[in-house]
Amino acid sequence: MATVLRWGIISTGKIATLFVQDLLVDPKTRDVHDVVHKVVAVGSRSVDKAQEFIATNAAGDTSIKAYGSYEEVYADKDVDAIYIGTPHTYHYTNALDAIRAKKHVLCEKPVTCNVAELRALIAAAKEVGVFFMEAMWTRFQPLPLAVLKILHGGELGAPVVVHADLSFDFNIKNVPTTHRMLDPALGGGALLDLGPYPFVWAIMALYESPANESAPPSAISASILKTPRTGVDANTAFTLTFEKIAAQAVLSCSMNVRSTSPGVTIRCEKGTIRVAAPIYCAKSFKVEYIGAGGEVREEEKSFEYVGVGMEYEADEVARCVRDGKAESALWGHDKSLLEMAVFDEVRKQGGYALPPGVEKVV
Repeated sequence: MATVLRWGIISTGKIATLFVQDLLVDPKTRDVHDVVHKVVAVGSRSVDKAQEFIATNAAGDTSIKAYGSYEEVYADKDVDAIYIGTPHTYHYTNALDAIRAKKHVLCEKPVTCNVAELRALIAAAKEVGVFFMEAMWTRFQPLPLAVLKILHGGELGAPVVVHADLSFDFNIKNVPTTHRMLDPALGGGALLDLGPYPFVWAIMALYESPANESAPPSAISASILKTPRTGVDANTAFTLTFEKIAAQAVLSCSMNVRSTSPGVTIRCEKGTIRVAAPIYCAKSFKVEYIGAGGEVREEEKSFEYVGVGMEYEADEVARCVRDGKAESALWGHDKSLLEMAVFDEVRKQGGYALPPGVEKVV
């Protein structure tokens, strides 16, 4: 029998909309037969908003309970796991409340505003014995898994340099300063919102390289260009050096220019992998193999998903909960902790501090 994971949804914004739509895709369409997802509760700022969300995204399923507060979702005895899709400055408080209610938690990225908040959440989850994971959906999709299989297969040799970028033009010269990307009180800026995606490709290609033995970067170098309107980072570039495997990741994110394709280039000793944009849910990549005599062979692989790509992380949560795991083997606490530690250092080097009170643990 398939394991049924019963979800409570916190927030009714765009990201929660996409997640719920993917949850409701029949798992058999992606050849998954061991887990099934069921939305049982939705929490918003009002019952009306929750009901509207259910009507729009869950075909008006009357069995789904609509709540006008998050606390009611946490308290619902029918909820096994909580999905948190609120702005990232609320992640710590929302996740802690869910954990204290003894619910398993999948929290959108960035999982917190800093590494201290994350350490506190992990400790709380371990204390009550619940599963906790950052929603790094890219890590669980079939395309990155295929790229990793090639990298670990050895035919390309060792990875040497990873270039990865995610950028969007948010029209930051004209949108209101209260926009989530511009407001420091909401953790605005390119790094926290867009930076997790270049970062995850560096982690997959370099940190997860078997020869690296999970060694963290030996050096971090960063530069931030702020928007004068609010002082958040408009353009951020950072380099991670993995001395153990003699490799580097050159990463960037911007919120005033569009991305280019390929969005990720992984250069190895004997060839190159180029991943087409968008890097958070890529659908194709090319591999260039260079033979001993300099001859070049190219291959291209393409993928299609029934959902937008978030369904795979949901499957991982269901399996981990079923198996009594505290964290995922693919995106464990160590990787989220490294992410937040790197982002803390990048903001420090770039001179971007969040307003007092935004970070709940420092």
